Amino acid sequence: MDHSNTVPPSPSSSSSPSSSFSSHRVERMINSNHYKSPSRTICSDRFIPYRSASKFSLFDIPATDNTSTPYSSLLRTALFGPDAPLTPDKTSHNIFRYKTETRQSMHSLSPFIHNDDVVSTVNHTPVKPPRKIPRSPYKVLDAPALQDDFYLNLVDWSSLNVLAVGLGNCVYLWNACSSKVTKLCDLGNDDCVCSVGWAQRGTLLAVGTNSGQVQIWDASQCKMIRTMEGHRLRVGALAWSSSLLSSGGKDKNIYQRDIRAQDDFVSKLSGHKSEVCGLKWSYDNRELASGGNDNRLLVWNQHSTQPVLKYCEHTAAVKAIAWSPHVHGLLASGGGTADRCIRFWNTTTNSHLSCMDTGSQVKVFLETQTMNGSQVTKSNPTLWKVCNLAWSKNVNELVSTHGYSQNQIIVWRYPTMSKLATLTGHTYRVLYLAISPDGQTIVTGAGDETLRFWNVFPSLKSQNTESEIGALSFGRTIIR
Repeated sequence: MDHSNTVPPSPSSSSSPSSSFSSHRVERMINSNHYKSPSRTICSDRFIPYRSASKFSLFDIPATDNTSTPYSSLLRTALFGPDAPLTPDKTSHNIFRYKTETRQSMHSLSPFIHNDDVVSTVNHTPVKPPRKIPRSPYKVLDAPALQDDFYLNLVDWSSLNVLAVGLGNCVYLWNACSSKVTKLCDLGNDDCVCSVGWAQRGTLLAVGTNSGQVQIWDASQCKMIRTMEGHRLRVGALAWSSSLLSSGGKDKNIYQRDIRAQDDFVSKLSGHKSEVCGLKWSYDNRELASGGNDNRLLVWNQHSTQPVLKYCEHTAAVKAIAWSPHVHGLLASGGGTADRCIRFWNTTTNSHLSCMDTGSQVKVFLETQTMNGSQVTKSNPTLWKVCNLAWSKNVNELVSTHGYSQNQIIVWRYPTMSKLATLTGHTYRVLYLAISPDGQTIVTGAGDETLRFWNVFPSLKSQNTESEIGALSFGRTIIR
C-alpha cells in the first residue's frame, strides 16, 4: 500500500480531478490483496475503534451526518466493511467498542477470581472455612479407681498406639486399634500406681509407685524387666529421653536413670523445694523441664546436676509443661489454682515471651452465659487451674485442660492464643491428658473415672482428613 499521501481530499471537491484521484485510491484500498487471518475477521485497521454501536450523545458530542457523501460511503466501506450500518445504534451504552461487547463487573478485574460467574461481593482471597472441631467425645471408657490427684500422671499413649492407664494398684493397657484391654501388672494392696510413661520407641513402660520405686515393664510380654530405687516417697512424674529415664518424686528430687546401666540412677538433680509433679524432655533431647509444687519451673541440660534456667513467675504448682515441636526452645507451662496462667518461654534466649490468664478468659464466658439465661449465676476465675498442656505436632496449636467449675478442655491457636474450641463433658477436674501417635486425637481423664477421646487436631498431610481412630463409632466401654 502506498502511504506517500496520507491526507484525503475534501468531500466537497469530489468532482475535481483530485477527487477522482482520491476515489481511485480508495478503490485500490478496497481491492488490495490484504492478508486475512483464517481464525478471525478483521474489523479495524491499526486498532481504530469500532463505532457502529456507539452513543456519542452521552458525551455531548455533536452529531454530524456525513453519511450521504460518496467519500464517507467509500471510507466507511473501506474501514468497516460493506455491511456497516449507516447510523449509530442508539441502544448502546459504550462510546467506543471493538468487535464484541462483554458485560463484566468491576470485581471480575480481580486477579483472585478465575470463573466466569462473578459474585456480587468483592472476594480478594479465597477464604478457607474454619476447621470444625467436634464438641463431643467420640468414645468414652469407664476407668474405675482413676484417682482424683493433681500431682499424679496416670495416662500415657505409646508410639505403637497403646494407651496405658494406672487404676488404683494396677496398670491396664488399651489397644486403640483393636480395643483390646490387657492387665499389665498388680502392685498389691500395699502399693499403688502414681505415674506411667512410655519409652519414645518400642514397648517399654515405666511405672512410678507410691513406695518410691520405678519399675520397667515390657508390655509386649507383660513382663517386668527391672526395679530401680532412689526415691523415698511417691514417684509422680516420668519422662523418657531415648534410653535415659527421668523420675520426679515427692522427695523433691529428680533421678536420671540409664536403663542400660547396672546402677539404679546415674545422677541426682536437686533444685525444687517441694514435690516434683511435671517432667518433660525437649524434642531434641537436650533440655529437661521440671515443674514443682514450689511454683518453680526449672530447665536442666543433659549433664547438669543444677538447673541452668529458673523461672519463678508462676504463683501455684507447675504440673502442665509442654515443649513446642515447631520452634526450638519454645516452652509452655501452666500454673495451678492460684495462678491459672499459661506462660511461654524461650529457653534459647532465656526470656519470658507471653502470659495468658485463662481465668479472665473463663470469666467472660461465664458472664455471657448468665446474660443468656443460663443456670450459671456466678463466675469464679480463681478456680481455673491449668492441669495439662500439650502441643499439636501437626499444626501450631496446643490444648489445655482445666479443673473446677466447667472442667474444660480448650484448643488454642499459637501465637495469637485465640480459642478454637472449648470442650466440656467431664464432671471432675481434667487431670490427665495424652495425644495419639498420629497427633490428631487426645484422651483426657478425670476423677469422674472416665477417659474421653476427642478429635481436635488435623492430620499432618491434610487438615481436613479425619483420623482412623476418630472414624470409629461412638461407644462407651470399660477399660478393665
